Amino acid sequence: MPARPALQDQLIQRFGLQAHPEGGYYRETHRDTARVAREGGPAGVATHAASTAIYYLLCDEAYSAWHRIRADEVWHFYAGCPLHVHVLEADGSLTTHRLGDALAHEDTVFQAVVRAGCWFAAERSDPDGFSLVGCTVAPGFEFSEFELADAASLQKAHPRHAALIARLAPAVAG
Repeated sequence: MPARPALQDQLIQRFGLQAHPEGGYYRETHRDTARVAREGGPAGVATHAASTAIYYLLCDEAYSAWHRIRADEVWHFYAGCPLHVHVLEADGSLTTHRLGDALAHEDTVFQAVVRAGCWFAAERSDPDGFSLVGCTVAPGFEFSEFELADAASLQKAHPRHAALIARLAPAVAG
């Protein structure tokens, strides 16, 4: 694997980023002190932060593997190359948001929303580049409501998108 460019190391150091279970690097930057009740979780009714926010960096060989959460997630573009955020919609269709600098790339947007409960994954448009984005979740993100996909089950449920699912499948612990 080639050495990581200095700018990516600077971003990891400057923003105190750490490895994320789905791939890439992240750091939580905000956890709202306001609390909201949340029904239907593992413990019945629980309270969560009203919202949370993170920095999220994809570089090197990393991608955001297929996963889902129980809340809407807004992705915000900050720097680097455009990022493809792939979402498997409830009706089985695939939506790909092209997140990037909308002033420099006509076909990109600064923000994209992934609805609660949808399976999604993300990858850089340039495999040699990096993408620095932010994610805001409301109600706030909790790892207890984060689910990495079982790629075989997801492919069976969405056979039209099997190749994309396989390419961005979670790493198998070994």
